[in-house]
Amino acid sequence: MVKAPRGLRHRTRKLMRKSIRERGAVPSLSKILIDYKVGDKVYIDVDPAIHGGMPHRRYIGKVGKVVGFRGRALIVEVEVGSKVKKLFLLPEHVRPAFDVKERVNELLKKLAEISKIRREQRVALLKLLKK
Repeated sequence: MVKAPRGLRHRTRKLMRKSIRERGAVPSLSKILIDYKVGDKVYIDVDPAIHGGMPHRRYIGKVGKVVGFRGRALIVEVEVGSKVKKLFLLPEHVRPAFDVKERVNELLKKLAEISKIRREQRVALLKLLKK
């Protein structure tokens, strides 16, 4: 008898399955473009259509903490038993465990401050040019 293969995705038939309406869909930009920061909590939620940066099945559903970045990928620390594991995950395989609306409001406040500063600088420059 031939020994059964034990690949990275073995026994994941139901675990990594998309629902009918999600099949063939590319991950939305709103999911990919979330601005994660060091210290953020994230859920590990695998998108089976994207094979790169995919974690092992034992980490699916766990909560991790972002500790750094490597290119586009996030470095996430996850506790498994008494050990702390470092995973390198693409943003497609991660869901935020924090309120995204707060992050968006912070960004809008920063943009408003920047536009206010630009207006003030423009007025100051026009005053200098008139003299």
